[in-house]
Amino acid sequence: MMKVLKVAVIAAALSALSITTALAAGTIKIGAILAVTGPASFLGAPEAKTLETLVEDINANGGINGSKVELVIKDSGANPEKAVSFAKQLIEEEKVFAIIGPSTTGETMAIKNIAEEGKTLLLSCAAGEVIVNPVAKYVFKTPQMDRDAVLRIFQQMKKMGISKIGVLSSNTGFGKAGKEQLEKLAPGAGIQVLISEVYDKAATDLTAEVTKVKAANVQALVNWSIEPAQAIVIKNARQIGMTVPIFQSHGFGNINYVKTAGAAAEGVIFPAGRLLVADTLSDKTPQKALLLAYKKAYEAKYKEDVSTFGGHAYDAMKILEQALKAAGPGADKEKVRTTIENMKGLVGTAGIFNFSPTDHNGLDSMAFEMLTVKDGKFTVFEK
Repeated sequence: MMKVLKVAVIAAALSALSITTALAAGTIKIGAILAVTGPASFLGAPEAKTLETLVEDINANGGINGSKVELVIKDSGANPEKAVSFAKQLIEEEKVFAIIGPSTTGETMAIKNIAEEGKTLLLSCAAGEVIVNPVAKYVFKTPQMDRDAVLRIFQQMKKMGISKIGVLSSNTGFGKAGKEQLEKLAPGAGIQVLISEVYDKAATDLTAEVTKVKAANVQALVNWSIEPAQAIVIKNARQIGMTVPIFQSHGFGNINYVKTAGAAAEGVIFPAGRLLVADTLSDKTPQKALLLAYKKAYEAKYKEDVSTFGGHAYDAMKILEQALKAAGPGADKEKVRTTIENMKGLVGTAGIFNFSPTDHNGLDSMAFEMLTVKDGKFTVFEK
């Protein structure tokens, strides 16, 4: 009888070991909803490429806690309705552990409650502050805050003696959020918004809008969008003879926008993460090694300039990877969520992340550098 019992105990132990090993060697399925094509492809395409490269590297190095990562990318084309459909599919059918993306604020807001109800981690690559304010338990984001971008712009304006501005913004979630922050924070910064106009994100000519701004006798123009239309704003403004400084949002951090605007982009000023000027950073900058490594790997593989947008996906994947490792093999979504919420000092492309239960972005205004366009390239703005 004792012998039979011992055999049973050993068998049970082996069975438990087998289950543990199976869990450790299992697959972590991660979904991604990105605007790979369409009007926001400048965002989604580099995000998708970045995720694919990171997952390849992770799996080539043994996975996470012994588990391989399976990446399921859905191309939303920046369409909120598609984002909703994909979010439900990824959560209900694919049973993903987490979702990275979407690329835009509008899409993220469309699926925010879906992620909450499905108790599925969502690490958005969009910038709108509304994504994390108010805080939603399962929703985080990696780009810097709209609010902090606006504050850095206003700080720069103060140095330049600018106090009267005109605002243009696209009719998107990102445009709306930026417009609200600009108008809300202006009085406290000693800035007057003399005119604020909204334009269609698909516009191909914005001469009428920039003409209105020029007629208001502003000292500077601030344009807030992520679509190719922001290059049209710049071109049209210069074509009608506007000579005042043009400020862009942190959504300008892709050199393709500069190429589209051409010579008109010279002198544009905007806040952005340090990835775009990684080569010029001091060796004492905590992010420099990571930024240079990501930049080198991305540009060598894809033969195109790195962008801050791909960096947002990089940060999302690294945050998730770090949390999974820290939580340990077999950790459930709740444990990983809590791990992210208490993560401190994680060096990313956008800055150094310090999350908390009341801050699901983890960055502050110091994550930004003020940049400008000089000779068709991004450089630190020194005026």
